[in-house]
Amino acid sequence: MLKGFQSVFRIPELRRRILFTLGVFIVYRIGGHIPSPGVNAEALGEFFRMQQNTLFGLYDLFAGGAFGKATIFALGIMPYISASIIIQLMGTVVPFFQKLQKQGEEGRKKINQYTRYGTVGISAMQALGVTIFLESIVTPSGVAAVPFPGIAFRLMTMLTLTTGTVFIMWLGEQITERGLGNGISLIIFIGIVDRLPFAVIDEVRQFISGNRSLIMMLFMVCLFLGVTGAVVLLTQGTRKIAVQYAKKVVGRKVYGGQRTHIPLRVNTAGVMPIIFAQSIMFVPSTVATFLPESWMKDWLNSAFNFESVTYMLVYGVLIIFFTYFYTAVAFNPVDVADNMKKYGGFIPGIRPGKATSDFMDNILTKITLPGSIFLGFIAIIPSLISRYTNISYNFASFFGGTTLLIVVGVALDTLQQMESHLLMRHYEGFMKSGHIRGRRRM
Repeated sequence: MLKGFQSVFRIPELRRRILFTLGVFIVYRIGGHIPSPGVNAEALGEFFRMQQNTLFGLYDLFAGGAFGKATIFALGIMPYISASIIIQLMGTVVPFFQKLQKQGEEGRKKINQYTRYGTVGISAMQALGVTIFLESIVTPSGVAAVPFPGIAFRLMTMLTLTTGTVFIMWLGEQITERGLGNGISLIIFIGIVDRLPFAVIDEVRQFISGNRSLIMMLFMVCLFLGVTGAVVLLTQGTRKIAVQYAKKVVGRKVYGGQRTHIPLRVNTAGVMPIIFAQSIMFVPSTVATFLPESWMKDWLNSAFNFESVTYMLVYGVLIIFFTYFYTAVAFNPVDVADNMKKYGGFIPGIRPGKATSDFMDNILTKITLPGSIFLGFIAIIPSLISRYTNISYNFASFFGGTTLLIVVGVALDTLQQMESHLLMRHYEGFMKSGHIRGRRRM
């Protein structure tokens, strides 16, 4: 594997792509530290330290910490992800978008353009909500996050945050086109990984001060390696369905007749079920922050605390539900069966058409169940660690959930693209046997 990484920098094009990607990362991280005008950063930081386990904390995760600092990149890439999900869901129910999905490359370009328009609209609406939210923040010590609220502050902040999101979207597209890997995914990836060194340093300090035993540290390292390996297996696990294409004789030439397979992934939905479920689970905690002191506020805080058993059970059930829901959206057996029939393909022993779609739907349902249960278990591992050990949730979040799934998935995608460049130029890949497989894009 080390030889494979050395070969990466011997290919001029691949070296340029890697350096370009790293340069974009630097620009993105610099923008994540430029404050938006008119905001008291110290008062805002004091408020967000109390909001780590609410929707604001989840949003700050995808913004790479920029939301909690109210920087020019405070909205992050989430408006683009929201627009992409909306367009994708509309493709299942709106005939116009269904036609675009079937128009190949030209249709994909139009869908991307509509996604960009949607990103601008969502960014503007969210930026307005953020400005109103910032003006309402007052710390326990009585300091306002916005010293001079008003229409001027709102317009300026809306323009700043919307422009920042559009610029991040452009950076992601530049990485996809001129860099290495999927740009949007890498933008999220670098924002998450940026938190890892600080969490590790904090744990090392805890160990030096005697708050962590050596056995506990070794156990956490082994657990991290084991969970990471399990996530890799979950990400790459597939059920292959054999497909045979009939031979066609055109003149003196024979076309088709080859055997191939359709890979049905154990985790077709990727990280989306956790994002959906986490968004719902954070709603009660977020609502509780705005309620006055009462039994309702105490109950919401206790029942939906990320360390409570109730939270873990409901969270796991929601992940299983959303895994099936998003799998149904992402993979349509009827369309696959129709395309196979159109090009003369069939599954041996299964009649083309409805019988083929029912067969694939049955297989997908069976393999999604263990995949969704395992995905739910991976998601609650950070809560289990935080509940039964004295390790902070900030560090425990890297042992599972959204953080680990995104990091592993994006890393596999990027390594797979690097290996493809190596193999195209007759270099060995990173593995002596087999090849690295990526996962579905977010």
